[in-house]
Amino acid sequence: MASAREMRLRIKSVKNISQVTRALETVSASKVRKAINAVMATRSYATKAWQVLRHVAEQPGRDSLHPLLTRRATVNNTLAVVITGDRGLAGAYNSNVIRFTAQKFDRYHVPVKYIAVGRKGRDLLFRRRKDVIADFSNLPAAPNFDDVSAIGRLVVDEYNKGGVDEVFLVYTDFVNMGRQVATVKRLLPLELEGEGLVEDFGHKTNNSTSAAYEYEPDGRELLDTIIPRFTALQVYQAILESQASEHAARMIAMRNATDNAKELVGALQLVYNKVRQQTITNDILDIVGGAEALAAS
Repeated sequence: MASAREMRLRIKSVKNISQVTRALETVSASKVRKAINAVMATRSYATKAWQVLRHVAEQPGRDSLHPLLTRRATVNNTLAVVITGDRGLAGAYNSNVIRFTAQKFDRYHVPVKYIAVGRKGRDLLFRRRKDVIADFSNLPAAPNFDDVSAIGRLVVDEYNKGGVDEVFLVYTDFVNMGRQVATVKRLLPLELEGEGLVEDFGHKTNNSTSAAYEYEPDGRELLDTIIPRFTALQVYQAILESQASEHAARMIAMRNATDNAKELVGALQLVYNKVRQQTITNDILDIVGGAEALAAS
């Protein structure tokens, strides 16, 4: 059994660790509030952009409106944009995204290329020997649209030049403080039917087809501007959702670590008391034994 001094040092060490985890929990709680505010601030714009795009694409002759709206006859290569964090101490947040990505694409029917957003995801993809064609790490704590628009431009360029025939976005959808869900959705070609893209961020749009309008400039020219920008907007929205999820996961992980440290301190304190009591008992026995030996002599 460890000595009383060793137990005191261990208790002190665990208490110091619990102070660090409590501080990290406080920092994460502050960051998650800012991240949620950022998500909420962009949802209205994302919803309106989706409504405008949908309206334009539902005009007569939509099949020939824009190549980013049309599925290719043959899919030879796929691109997945995987969004994780740059740092650890967030529980299973990063590993869950990579595990979910592996479940989706490890046995995909065509070769898959990856764009890693976040250092942790990049390292895990490299460790799994995946074909990572680009990575974006160390994004600002509160990124704006310009900070991440390069990712959207790269995705559109890869698709337009024929390097890939479809693009998926893998990120973590923020539901609430206790629940974050790894999600995959098709980014290109843009789907206007079935499950919507902006709707997944918590908004429901009116699916009813409205009357045809004449646009100036024409619909094709308008789509040339809207679709690449909207693609980048989806990446931006997904990054905000992922950041909110990461901070929430880190806050929960640090809270659990702090609680576990408290329990461990309690258990160690109990052992320490027993050790100290045993030490005192041994000292008393030694004194009594010594006194008896002196009396006998």
